[in-house]
Amino acid sequence: MPPIKRNFHSPSAIRCSNVQRGKFSDPNYVTIFDTTLRDGEQAPGASMTTKQKMDIACQLAKLGVDVIEVGFPAASQAEFELVKLVAQKIGNSVDEEGYVPMICGLARSTKEDIDRAWESLKYAKTPMIHMFITTSDIHMKYKLNMSREQVVERARSMVTYARSLGFKHVRFGLEDATRSDKEFVYHIIGEVIKAGATCICVADTVGCNLPNEFAQLIVDIKANTLGIQNVILAGHCHNDLGLATANTLAGICAGVRQVDVTINGIGERAGNASLEEVEEYSGLKLQPHKAIVGANAFTHESGIHQDGILKNKGTYEFISAEDVGFIRASEHGIRLGKLSGRHALKIKMLELGYNFEEKQLEDLFWRFKSMAGRKKVN
Repeated sequence: MPPIKRNFHSPSAIRCSNVQRGKFSDPNYVTIFDTTLRDGEQAPGASMTTKQKMDIACQLAKLGVDVIEVGFPAASQAEFELVKLVAQKIGNSVDEEGYVPMICGLARSTKEDIDRAWESLKYAKTPMIHMFITTSDIHMKYKLNMSREQVVERARSMVTYARSLGFKHVRFGLEDATRSDKEFVYHIIGEVIKAGATCICVADTVGCNLPNEFAQLIVDIKANTLGIQNVILAGHCHNDLGLATANTLAGICAGVRQVDVTINGIGERAGNASLEEVEEYSGLKLQPHKAIVGANAFTHESGIHQDGILKNKGTYEFISAEDVGFIRASEHGIRLGKLSGRHALKIKMLELGYNFEEKQLEDLFWRFKSMAGRKKVN
């Protein structure tokens, strides 16, 4: 069977025809950015061993996925080594058609994260860094404690730094873009493009958009952002309202040319673009990441998200769990796993009646990370 071209000629005519996979020069080619190994593993209880992640990465390469986001190199030494291993092995395995997937790693907009990303990804034939910073007022105020001007300067300088290390493919993500001021979105995108970003990812981080809203945001960004025609526009949609797939398709019709997906829609909270729906009365087990009612819909396991939730639940939940009658397993909806941070561990220990001094907590944290990297934490 010949490869399938993900080719969208116009918003009203979506067709497929045969073309070589990975044909990035075609303006209508939609690249598949698979984040099963990164965002997918942020699903509470979904942590995987190194072997399991390698097996999945191999299968993704066999499927012809354009970009494989392997993980977050700065999260732990184990995560760093995993990204490095995939970059060395799969990131250099060119098939008979000349195909080799881009290997990507996540990084916050800090030199430390970017350094770790480069040191782990540089072995791949085509490495990509996925940097991000938040752009919504609620995140900037409660999570970053930074002004808009400071956020723009951080983003601009860190993109420049990533390019200086050797990254030719710099994907810059706008966390919580769908709840951000549009004029600010246009401005910061324009600045990071000037700094050297090659792909801009628009994230519906809390999954609050309807398809027409997400499509309109993409249209507005294309119409109002300097230099946008020179980069790839990507869409990252979460499934909190069960609309991740619908929003992704709407984004494609509006001009998105790189889509973030995960196998079976697994991901933080209610997950990402989903491949199937499960009916409660069918007798089948309800997916933990099912929007609104799934056990994970208001549960957070990754450190960055946990830190935000502990400061203000609105940072990663635009719907109140209490408003829909959801009973959390714990007060804050925190579940510990190998991607969890110090703040979450401290809160969990306090809930259990343990109040550790900072040095004790630091030692406990790294012992916990080591254990959680070897087996799942229940």
